[in-house]
Amino acid sequence: MARQADPGTPTDRNLALELVRVTEAAALAASHWTGRGQKNEADGAAVEAMRRAFDVVAIDGTVVIGEGEMDEAPMLYIGEKVGCGGPEMDIAVDPLEGTSLTAKNAPNALTVVALAEKGNFLHAPDIYMDKIAVGPDLPEGVVSLDASIEENLKNLARAKKCEISDLMVCTLDRDRHEEMIARIREAGARMMLISDGDVAGVIAACLPISSVDIYVGSGGAPEGVLAAAAMRCTGGQMEGRLMFENEEQVERARAMGQEDPRRLLQLEDMAKGDVLFSATGVTTGPLLRGIKRSPNHARTHSLVMRSKSGTLRFVEGWHNFKTKTWATDII
Repeated sequence: MARQADPGTPTDRNLALELVRVTEAAALAASHWTGRGQKNEADGAAVEAMRRAFDVVAIDGTVVIGEGEMDEAPMLYIGEKVGCGGPEMDIAVDPLEGTSLTAKNAPNALTVVALAEKGNFLHAPDIYMDKIAVGPDLPEGVVSLDASIEENLKNLARAKKCEISDLMVCTLDRDRHEEMIARIREAGARMMLISDGDVAGVIAACLPISSVDIYVGSGGAPEGVLAAAAMRCTGGQMEGRLMFENEEQVERARAMGQEDPRRLLQLEDMAKGDVLFSATGVTTGPLLRGIKRSPNHARTHSLVMRSKSGTLRFVEGWHNFKTKTWATDII
């Protein structure tokens, strides 16, 4: 008889669903500011709601990817302890990925949380990271940051048994990517340019419901760790490399525990071990539907994943504001 995969303990299964409540809380709070042109207010509401939601999660958690250092952020700062007691966990959060998207009511704003056992997330400074990611069921090393974009597209098309013209490449629409975008188009591939939200872009490269075949380009390093956490759950492949502007940033990375800050980072250098991941849509995008509000109710749409089981769940929640008070019962 074939050996069955370890389904995990009831504790970590419950934690996965607890995370949905955390990202739902942040998304519901941020949705109050959707389309109102006030990105800082939206971000502040999401941070406060997410921090409050963690108070009832049964973990002894430490924020390793958060809103900044203690003197820069009042809540969810790097090193902050959260949870009401339980297993020691590292926490990576982005209470609102896409503050400008929320302010404009533009697609693809998310709230994101990932958990791993202590020591299993890369401690990444708030700088840029070069990234490349593809989905599961492909030969190991089919793409790499050490290869040219043309080589990567050729190798990926061969692995997928298709033409380069069939591939969809996702990247952030930034001036720094202009040359790369031109080369991708010259090679014959199609492009999906996104204005913000590269965590969602990386995840999209892994899901069969998405049209994205590969994500490439530079974005925030903290978001790279969150994306790597999601990749651990989907079975995809990802590489990253920190991009330093000066030697001070290099020393900062060393102080965070990285012996060779300039090295090529494989997926398990960024996120390893058993990982739990949750994201809730604030505005509708290709990955998740956004919050739909009425005076007395709201609907949320979330994705929760566990690396141990490899299960991806889309969770729809209906929230009754008559029986929940906004201040205390949002989760």
